Amino acid sequence: MSNKLNSALLDKAVDDVLAFSAGEGKGKKRNFTETVEIQITLKNYDPQRDKRFSGTFKLPQIPRPNLKCCMLGNAAHCEQADRIGIDHMSVEDLKKLNKNKKLVKKLAKKYDFFLASDNMIKQIPRLLGPGLTKAGKFPTLLSSGEDMQEKIDEVKATIKFQMKKVMCLNVAVAHVEMDKQHIIVNVQLAANFLASLLKKQWQNIGQMYIKSTMGPSQQIYF
Repeated sequence: MSNKLNSALLDKAVDDVLAFSAGEGKGKKRNFTETVEIQITLKNYDPQRDKRFSGTFKLPQIPRPNLKCCMLGNAAHCEQADRIGIDHMSVEDLKKLNKNKKLVKKLAKKYDFFLASDNMIKQIPRLLGPGLTKAGKFPTLLSSGEDMQEKIDEVKATIKFQMKKVMCLNVAVAHVEMDKQHIIVNVQLAANFLASLLKKQWQNIGQMYIKSTMGPSQQIYF
């Protein structure tokens, strides 16, 4: 699929985003790593009538390295999680929550995503009820032969576009500590992937902006 983003415009937009987050001009340097988000407005699209879309895509560079993971694991996986400094819970730990909705909600809030061993994943609805699913955090399967750190990095690098009832989409695709070229590539890939999900592809995209968490929007497509 051809890239419809003007590279000079995108280049300048990324420069402006990075300059603002570094405190240049009217900008202000924050005491946390700002995320770079892509904001998209759709056109010629009726969320009531047109087919809703949803898709995930793995970016080459991790946009949000600080996402917190918890391993819901068997003994071997819990041990492995311990070695690489990842929080973990066993079947016994989950049983202690006693399907208490408040406690499950608290657990879902504490972490950005969960991994689960294959023997655990089937038991999660029975052990926890629908809480994690409702929070949009049903665990990702980690099978016995997979490398845990690689899996965690894969989940952290994966973005999701999902059409709800509104015509605007907002997805984190990079962060301000990243190399400028890596930000540009991530933005281009995310934009192309979104277009591929749409019925009329780029003709369904009205405007596209990028911004850092605290910075102003910079238009990259109109």
